[in-house]
Amino acid sequence: MSSVMRRCALARGNRPTRRGFTLVELLVVITIIGILISLLMPAVQSAREAARRTQCSNNLKQLSLGCLNHNTQFNFLPTDGWGWGWIGDPSHGAGWKQPGGWIFNILPFIDQQNVYALQMGLTGSAKATAASTMLSTPLAVLNCPSRRQLALYPTWETSSSLSSDSAFGAGAMPTTVAKTDYACNGGDAFIDPSVFGGPQGPATYAAGTSTAAQTNWQTIGNTATGVMYAGSQISMGLITDGASNTYLLGEKSLNVDAYLAGTDQGDNENAYMGDNGDICRWGGPNNSLAQDAPGVATWQSYGSAHPSGFGVALCDGSVRVISFFIDMTTHGRLANRKDGQPVDASKF
Repeated sequence: MSSVMRRCALARGNRPTRRGFTLVELLVVITIIGILISLLMPAVQSAREAARRTQCSNNLKQLSLGCLNHNTQFNFLPTDGWGWGWIGDPSHGAGWKQPGGWIFNILPFIDQQNVYALQMGLTGSAKATAASTMLSTPLAVLNCPSRRQLALYPTWETSSSLSSDSAFGAGAMPTTVAKTDYACNGGDAFIDPSVFGGPQGPATYAAGTSTAAQTNWQTIGNTATGVMYAGSQISMGLITDGASNTYLLGEKSLNVDAYLAGTDQGDNENAYMGDNGDICRWGGPNNSLAQDAPGVATWQSYGSAHPSGFGVALCDGSVRVISFFIDMTTHGRLANRKDGQPVDASKF
């Protein structure tokens, strides 16, 4: 062998041998990556939920300020309207003569004056079209991001289910509508406008504003303990337990299986309606509290999609998270504006 060939052979012999990962090494790397991901995912999910919770609290703050600004202008909180047979109508002003609920009434105070005024000055089919546009306008401030996306959702209502004096007496209402994840405080016990013959409220506008109707509204007012309910017109002076000790608004309970279907009894209509479990909730020992769960429908109760509790705005405008394990007596007292009972802050 020549000297040149010997040098080439020696050079090749001194080079390190190249090799790839073995299967075992590859599996170890994959396992380590999987463990790291599993450790990081709860932290990522927790951060996302914290962001969603913050947005939800901001929504409650904005809605509560809308209610309080309404009070500043009219010297009473928004009424909750007449029942599920009605929607808001700008031609009927504020107070107990307004058939629409609290959400409709605060629209001008949350930068939604254009939505509020859609029906103004209209009649017949033009008014029905405008009302349909209103019901088809979802608002991000009414949507809890932990629960569902901002969108339109199915409703069971049709034009025939509403009063003939509503805008839809002359046209069809939409099949998908705006919804709300927030509800007003109707008190420590469920009450609705059944004194008029059913929870849909008065049959006609005249029937809701007559002298006899005033007696009916007063009958409801004598029983209701909340701050917004059927036919309400509550000034801050009537919240005798104190604004910081009384619920104003809160997140509502909802069946997880019905998030998108609109079949939960407390979520089957629209956000701009009159008094109903879709937009009003009640506290007290008879109304359970829990995180949203599949198959669980508690349409009178507060609740949320959050794991730690449900958000509320108090009548002073402050926003708090209330534990699902709150003392239920305390929960009832917070829902009652005038029971004269002390509220132990350590229990909620």
